[in-house]
Amino acid sequence: MKHEFKQRIYYADTDAYGVVWHGSYLRLMEAARVEFCSAIGIDLVALKNNNIAIPVTNINIRYKSSAVIDEHIVVETSLTKLTQLVATFTQIIKNAETNQIHTQAEVDVVAVNNEGKIYRKMPDELVSKLERALECKD
Repeated sequence: MKHEFKQRIYYADTDAYGVVWHGSYLRLMEAARVEFCSAIGIDLVALKNNNIAIPVTNINIRYKSSAVIDEHIVVETSLTKLTQLVATFTQIIKNAETNQIHTQAEVDVVAVNNEGKIYRKMPDELVSKLERALECKD
């Protein structure tokens, strides 16, 4: 499943030169992953109430071009790999009109309890929804 999150670039996203500050891309990807989870039926607040969180453990990001203030972008998010321990998302940030790619990233998340202890096996309530998203190729 590929999910699209659309966003406008605001002044707060940019640096002194009017281009997106490199750390802002991470915030945009986080927002897109939250929306992806919501779209496949994963409620992050309900997970936390059930002693489950899914923090990022690894990000491999490639910066290709700079987005600029007032630009409209799309963050495409897909789940590309799922193991018993790790879910890997591929995320592409691009211009909404020209499709020029600004960043490409692979992001790994794991399941932990509210004290930060990693689950040896991702909880079933996550796995079932993530497997459906992985199988859906739209």
